[in-house]
Amino acid sequence: MHYDRTLIAYHGCDRRVAERLLRGEPFVPSENDYDWLGRGIYFWEFGLDRALQFAQDQQRRGRLRHPAVVGAVLQLGRCFDLMDTRFTANLGRAHRAWLSLMRRGGRPLPENVGGLDRLLRRRDCAVLNWFLQKGDWDSVRCGFVEGPPVYPGAGIHEQSHVQLAIRNPACIIGTFRPNMEPS
Repeated sequence: MHYDRTLIAYHGCDRRVAERLLRGEPFVPSENDYDWLGRGIYFWEFGLDRALQFAQDQQRRGRLRHPAVVGAVLQLGRCFDLMDTRFTANLGRAHRAWLSLMRRGGRPLPENVGGLDRLLRRRDCAVLNWFLQKGDWDSVRCGFVEGPPVYPGAGIHEQSHVQLAIRNPACIIGTFRPNMEPS
């Protein structure tokens, strides 16, 4: 499926990185073994506040000094869209094949860990990277329920979002400095 639609997304990062990206320097794909959607350049779809929260969390962890956000205009191209049941069915089949391969090879199985939100998604990352290397995928898209409920018994959670992993940098049409209101 080819996604010709254009959307706005946000990338949380350090201020120095933001300035480089806004000057036109390329994004650096993330290749952590715990990335939720496998390797790629990560964005929050229409999620300016969530991207800033992410950058602020990274600051608290000592991974960056000055939280910033870069806006981007994206075209998803050939998207492995996990908001569509056709793709989630494909991923389920891929997991079974990957699991069989890992067990035959006697390799240890990575796990998703990190509390209720499973913030370290090592298995998801491994399965997606394994499966997507076989195709020519430009992007991955998925919705995530994250954070505590907004009120007791709610099915809506404080940090739920749609996340994008851009695997093909040509999907990034341009960048911009978001208009952020002072808090």
